[in-house]
Amino acid sequence: MQIRFDGQVALVTGAAQGIGRAIALALAGAGAKVHLADIASIAWVAEEKVPQFEGHQVDLGRRADAHDLVSKVVATEGRLDILMQAAGGVRGQVGRPIEEVGEDDWRVIFAANVDAAFWLAQAASVPMRAGNFGRIVNVASGAGLRPSLTGIQAYTAAKHALVGLTKQLSQDLGPHGITCNAVAPGFVRSNPTTERQWESYGADGQRRMVQSIHTRRLGSAEDIANAAVFLASAQAGWISGQILSVDGGRS
Repeated sequence: MQIRFDGQVALVTGAAQGIGRAIALALAGAGAKVHLADIASIAWVAEEKVPQFEGHQVDLGRRADAHDLVSKVVATEGRLDILMQAAGGVRGQVGRPIEEVGEDDWRVIFAANVDAAFWLAQAASVPMRAGNFGRIVNVASGAGLRPSLTGIQAYTAAKHALVGLTKQLSQDLGPHGITCNAVAPGFVRSNPTTERQWESYGADGQRRMVQSIHTRRLGSAEDIANAAVFLASAQAGWISGQILSVDGGRS
């Protein structure tokens, strides 16, 4: 099975590092024109020198900015076929007692993980419906299916919300030729936050983590990207509303 995206246009969020970066590279390698977006600078794009990349630094938690980004992509390319949403994360937070969580702590994680996903899907659905074709793939988390290893209540709640949003979008957009799925990664050492989390477990905790995984290894950003790219492919055209756990069997 050969997966190709020649002639297609993709928008990948959370592309400054980790899983988003791996997804962008995989799509470009399969022939897609890829627009990359992140709240942080996407400095690595200049280093890779991939001609089909175009970067955008933007806070996608704001509806106007998310819609403006999609409008720019469509104005430049004339179409938008694939929306890969890897933006999110814990925004620098760590687990803490529930009574210590403030309003801003709660809301900033929802803005990053849920609001942005909805505003972008809302905007992207317009050109996708016009072309009667689209693929939306959300990067959820194992924390969207069970309690989170991070211990961050807002993150767990937000990823559960993203799972629900994925299923609702599948129902709403399916009649227009648009599929919507999500991948739910297990623990992947893909960015500074996950590196700190890994180090916090200590040698014994790390050993127990690996032993709890059927494949007896941690995953990589590329493992998650491979699953996401498949869900965006023509071969996955009759798969929608699904949450694919990519965790080495741990779930």
